Amino acid sequence: MQARRRGILIILSSPSGAGKSTLAGRLMRWDDALSFSVSATTRDPRPGEEDGREYYFQDRATFEAMAGAGEMLEHAEVFGHLYGSPRAPVEAAISQGRDVIFDIDWQGGQQIRNSGLAEDVVSIFILPPSIAELESRLRSRAQDSDDVIANRMRKSRDEISHWAEYDYCLINRDLDIAERELRAILIAERLKRSRQPGLIQLVRNLNSEFEERTT
Repeated sequence: MQARRRGILIILSSPSGAGKSTLAGRLMRWDDALSFSVSATTRDPRPGEEDGREYYFQDRATFEAMAGAGEMLEHAEVFGHLYGSPRAPVEAAISQGRDVIFDIDWQGGQQIRNSGLAEDVVSIFILPPSIAELESRLRSRAQDSDDVIANRMRKSRDEISHWAEYDYCLINRDLDIAERELRAILIAERLKRSRQPGLIQLVRNLNSEFEERTT
């Protein structure tokens, strides 16, 4: 039986509106073996969101207690609300060989890359083709007020400045193309020698076959 590889932590980050959530959803529909790291947040649910599906919706006291106890793999305050990734389900998934997608900002990505799970991380930053297109996408969602959109646009410059900290950068000009590029990254990362624990035994078996042929 082939040895089970350890799971990969796939970090997707971008300025708000660049497409990371949409691309994360597409990647999961392409490979239903992928797990999604459901974040906890102190913000209120948006229309159609359900607790435990999009987010774990918590009050601030509960969230801060979990973070203080080390139960969050990463956490940060964004636009006045706390966001974080519960540690236990992530560690359970990767130990069972399941790849986990994180839809988080640069602060969360940085914390995970600096954690004890750094060797499991593949980080991908998604850039918009232009700032005008970024704003257009935010407005087309019709989820936020003009003030919130303006705040997101002001913050996007700082978010984009962290692009060079990531393993890969994709420019989301077209969702179909960006999805294919994401698939290619995941396939290549899964095929890395260090992530194929059965290779050593396979090569031993191949050498044994060579020896049998020469005897």
